[in-house]
Amino acid sequence: MSEEKNIAKTYDPKQVEDRLYQKWMDKGYFHAEIDENKTPFTIVIPPPNITGQLHMGHALDNTLQDILIRWKRMQGFCTLWLPGTDHASIATEAKIVEAMAKEGITKEDIGREKFLERAWEWKRHYGGRIVEQLKKLGSSCDWQRERFTMDEGLSEAVKEVFVRLYQKGLIYRGERIINWCPKCNTSISDAEVEYEEKAGHFWHIRYPIKDSNEYVVVATTRPETMLGDTAVAVHPDDERYKHLIGKMVILPLVNREIPVIADEYVEKDFGTGVVKITPAHDPNDFEVGLRHNLPQIKVMNDDATMNENAGQYQGMDRYEARKKIIEDLEKQNLLVKIQDHTHNVGTCYRCSTVIEPMISKQWFVKMKPLAEPAIEVVRNGTIKFVPERFAKIYFNWMENIQDWCISRQLWWGHRIPAYYCQECGNMMVDRDMPDTCPNCGSSRIEQDPDTLDTWFSSALWPFSTLGWPNETEDLKYFYPTDVLVTGYDIIFFWVARMIFSGMEHMGKEPFKYVFIHGIVRDALGRKMSKSLGNGIDPLEVIDQYGTDALRFALTIGTSPGNDLRFSTEKVEFSRNFANKIWNASRFVLMNFDENLDFSKVDESRFTSADKWILSRVNNLTKEVTENLDKFELGIALQKIYEFIWDEFCDWYIELVKPRLYDKEDSSRIEAQYVLNYVLGTAMKLLHPFMPFITEEIYTHLINGDESIMISKWPEYKEEYNFSAEEEKMNTIMSAIKNIRNIRAEMNVPPSKKAKTIFVASKPEHREIVEEGRMYFERLASCSEILIQSDKTDIPKDAVAAVLPGIEIYLPLEDLIDIEKELERLEKEKENLEKELDRVNAKLANQGFIAKAPAKVVEEEKAKKAKYQEMYDKVIERLNGLKNSKK
Repeated sequence: MSEEKNIAKTYDPKQVEDRLYQKWMDKGYFHAEIDENKTPFTIVIPPPNITGQLHMGHALDNTLQDILIRWKRMQGFCTLWLPGTDHASIATEAKIVEAMAKEGITKEDIGREKFLERAWEWKRHYGGRIVEQLKKLGSSCDWQRERFTMDEGLSEAVKEVFVRLYQKGLIYRGERIINWCPKCNTSISDAEVEYEEKAGHFWHIRYPIKDSNEYVVVATTRPETMLGDTAVAVHPDDERYKHLIGKMVILPLVNREIPVIADEYVEKDFGTGVVKITPAHDPNDFEVGLRHNLPQIKVMNDDATMNENAGQYQGMDRYEARKKIIEDLEKQNLLVKIQDHTHNVGTCYRCSTVIEPMISKQWFVKMKPLAEPAIEVVRNGTIKFVPERFAKIYFNWMENIQDWCISRQLWWGHRIPAYYCQECGNMMVDRDMPDTCPNCGSSRIEQDPDTLDTWFSSALWPFSTLGWPNETEDLKYFYPTDVLVTGYDIIFFWVARMIFSGMEHMGKEPFKYVFIHGIVRDALGRKMSKSLGNGIDPLEVIDQYGTDALRFALTIGTSPGNDLRFSTEKVEFSRNFANKIWNASRFVLMNFDENLDFSKVDESRFTSADKWILSRVNNLTKEVTENLDKFELGIALQKIYEFIWDEFCDWYIELVKPRLYDKEDSSRIEAQYVLNYVLGTAMKLLHPFMPFITEEIYTHLINGDESIMISKWPEYKEEYNFSAEEEKMNTIMSAIKNIRNIRAEMNVPPSKKAKTIFVASKPEHREIVEEGRMYFERLASCSEILIQSDKTDIPKDAVAAVLPGIEIYLPLEDLIDIEKELERLEKEKENLEKELDRVNAKLANQGFIAKAPAKVVEEEKAKKAKYQEMYDKVIERLNGLKNSKK
């Protein structure tokens, strides 16, 4: 036992948390040393962006990971929680460009090299900020192994993967429709497009048939793209238009002739059955265009202004051009109608700008061959989603996957390892820039200016962080990892890509479980956002209430895959729990003698109360371990909370007080031992959830460990399975609760003692009552306890409570002065009658009902219901007392 007498009177997280975290760091408890005698347990952190500031999503995600790691560490696994950060190319470059704009300069003003110098300086300045914030959260990561997606080792892994996939024919460069963000000025992948429902229009436009009075009507939501139309299409079996197939239409405003083609892509029964084909600005039209060898006419610049192919609209913004095009169509009597239309509009996940599908020469990964083994490894259960329902979302994405556009028109990121000879145009893909062109011998070689999608490097995270492509000892021991903890919002972005990358480059799954959690919402269930102003800063919560309170509030009541609501009330509740634990622990420690020697404990002197609490904490250990095995972290914490608050603090400590206070009690040391053992076990079970307070308390208890972090996780002990004593104590406690309830209903103060009669026909039930005699006297204010086998001489005014096998009677005259109580109840009855008369009169007044707001009327009705219920109870009580006097 360390300084148990010096434990602070109140728990102050600010005085404890930083000190304990530094202690853990200094002792090296977070560091994982390879140990062939131990089973590894590995989690890789979802790397936060270096632009990041800790938010509630991070706090939840990392709390859940830390719970699993601390639990497994105590179970004796060789635990590695590998931390790191992501370079986040789009977000970081945007921040730097924004900062430069304030200086009045652009990327182009300073050039690529100078820009990258600024980017690395920005990373050095801000990159470590979120790491320090994760430490404030109590994250027990192996900080000695911290990685960054653009550090030297990971950059080598990225180049290795690119070269390998290229050599296998799985990476190619070509012109395809991509998602273009005009604000970020880069391509983005399908997974990075967020769809928002927006109000828009269908514009119905006449396209005249050449040399004819006929026309076809097409409907479009993007009239500005019509300038790039190279055909109109109809279904080959549509009788309305068969005669037009092969003819030419005159493209309005442009007066270019374009063909009418037949293609099964067109839905006969949708709209007019005629579709404009714009291969350079629509992914479906692009495929139709390939089938029919149509030209691809791009009508927009990268900033979404109209280009030279847009004719008179050149230089206009896309929406400005749209407005002018509609005006011109109306003037030429080519606009048939405008129809309101709500549709999903793709926006950039970073800046929320509406993306523009357009043709562009980019680098792509062929996904079908990579997706197949990644689908199979989930289908056969090698990787399990928790909850399982998220596997369906994964399958739906992977089975319909499109080729992945991996090139980005950015400077910050992994530059694509492709090189072009400036003499002969030869392209080379290699890990390093060649000195000369193998085709013509020229040394005039330039690297591809584009960088790779951030997720390309993140996809390698479970193995690149462990040293791949080198066969490191860490890689051999810690891969595959065990659990990936992440939100459902990045299943496509990250989870799927890690799975197919692991299967392709390691031949093994990257993790065994994908533990999906929901998002943190506000108390009203709304998503936290700047626009709503409902965000809560976890660092402010930590500063005010402590880390443990935040972690408890984030975990209690959570279930895998479901969103959770967060509120200040939840954190205050958490802090109250911490204070309850602290006060109970202080009481326990203050009732320990100096130099306690538990070798003198005689288990034969354990009372039923001792055996009950030992059995309860024993069963709790089993249940919590099973819950954690199933990732039911919220349920596990709820059970620990209820045990500590209700059973240990409110019951066992009260039951054991007489033995602690009586220094001559023969079983006093057993009481002290049980308190120490149960409190220590409860702190171990709670430690993964609330690491700081549990460490501070545990180091004051009598144990052999220098830290709870390296103590052994509790295990179920058959010798502490006291089911008979559990049943016995449950009966005693139920009796106490029933007696207390009766007294509370009658407003009897605890100081007023009363005789209590127990009737039990079976001897075993009478024995239970006899054993509980001391507890009834102390905890149920019983002055005299009578135990009978039948109901002989039970006073007729006695109030009764019934338990299985036992009836409890409290003579009314011992509890209250009947005459005074009758007098009080009569007055209460009169007052309630007046209130009922008043509210009934109000509700009967038609003028009030007609004029008063509905809310006020409902309030009056609620008052009536409340008064009526109170009145009925008073009448019932009066009748009972009057009958008892007869």
